[in-house]
Amino acid sequence: MQVVPRFKQDDGTITFFLAFGANRQLCRLATNFNTQKQAFSYLQKHRTEFERLARARLASGELEDGIVVLSML
Repeated sequence: MQVVPRFKQDDGTITFFLAFGANRQLCRLATNFNTQKQAFSYLQKHRTEFERLARARLASGELEDGIVVLSML
């Protein structure tokens, strides 16, 4: 599984793709940070846990408009 970041305009919110095989799932992580750089650093630090959470939510169908929505741990 691979996390490919995609920055969004909102401060502290980062959008990324969760890659599994040939499939990609759009995910959004909302944080309390002021900058996307801080949010991305946080995502990288906790990457394994966010991947696990995203896979679990995807498997259970917990999507909002086709997006896996995550928040800070």
